[in-house]
Amino acid sequence: MPDDPRGSGTEDSPTESGEFYRALVENASEGLLTIDTESRIVYANPAIEEILGYESDELVGSSKMEIIPERLRATHASALRRYIETGERNIDWNGIELPALHKNGHEVSTLISLREHTHDGERFFTGIVRDVTERRARENALREQKERLDEFAGVVSHDIKNPLSIARGYTEIAREDADSPELQEVSNALERIDELTEDLLTLSREGETIGETDPVVLEQCVRSAWSEAATGESKLVVDADPGDIRADENRFRDLLGNLFRNAVEHGGDDVTVRFGTLEDRSGFYVEDDGPGIPTNRIEDVFEYGYTTNRDGTGYGLSIVENIATAHGWDVVIVDGSSGGARFEFTGVEFLESESGAC
Repeated sequence: MPDDPRGSGTEDSPTESGEFYRALVENASEGLLTIDTESRIVYANPAIEEILGYESDELVGSSKMEIIPERLRATHASALRRYIETGERNIDWNGIELPALHKNGHEVSTLISLREHTHDGERFFTGIVRDVTERRARENALREQKERLDEFAGVVSHDIKNPLSIARGYTEIAREDADSPELQEVSNALERIDELTEDLLTLSREGETIGETDPVVLEQCVRSAWSEAATGESKLVVDADPGDIRADENRFRDLLGNLFRNAVEHGGDDVTVRFGTLEDRSGFYVEDDGPGIPTNRIEDVFEYGYTTNRDGTGYGLSIVENIATAHGWDVVIVDGSSGGARFEFTGVEFLESESGAC
């Protein structure tokens, strides 16, 4: 019989050796810190240096308080003492974001997961430490961007929409007294500005966010969105019993409305739009029998401001993609069964019964 490749029975296998596990810990990308019940650091792996600037030997034997910002030291000491006495946790051991003090004096945002273990009858606590400073900076930047977008939405809503409404009103009065091609052009331009500002408001206020998701009856919601969109003499066909999905009702209605208006803008008043579910029930589709989208332009249509229609704003399909992404759906564009454009949405959660509303 050939020899066992793991060696003879008198030798330890790699996973039975303490050196094997020490090598794993020493080479881990996350920082590891172990303290005793007196908050003394008994172990620190090399990755701690990348996070906090200390070499392992500098920390071992010192108090954990050395890496805690001074304003939080009393709180940390009290929490550890209370846990040792009562076993009561007041933080989430599976992951809590806490500031740590770098060797050079600045604070580092860290995410710490804790575990308790015993060795030779003594209790120890090991923390897995991850540097989340960059993630926190990105979150702060996004929050500041959202605040600026909210301010922008306020400006658009008040400082643009109000005078726009006045201009449209006076234009209509002027057309009643003496209609002319020039006034019609003014009216068309004001209508376009109004559509553009509405789309910009949608993008700035909503972005990719959605609210609560609830059951939505597809056929009811589709027909409601169609009636609200400016679809003229165009025709809607809904496949039989498309079912229910889980979605943010208002945002889903926005998605449909933008698809319907896009189909009419590019296909004309006599375009036919069809809504149905995919064969494998992984999602739904919206397609039309209009001119379609050239293959070399498919990747461009979701870009902000992209349009081939002089009367379009170029924001409708950007809104569609944002809403789909916020729901966790994927959207692709393929050729429709009648030669037009077909938008397919996958990753959609279908429900068993028709319990929603739209």
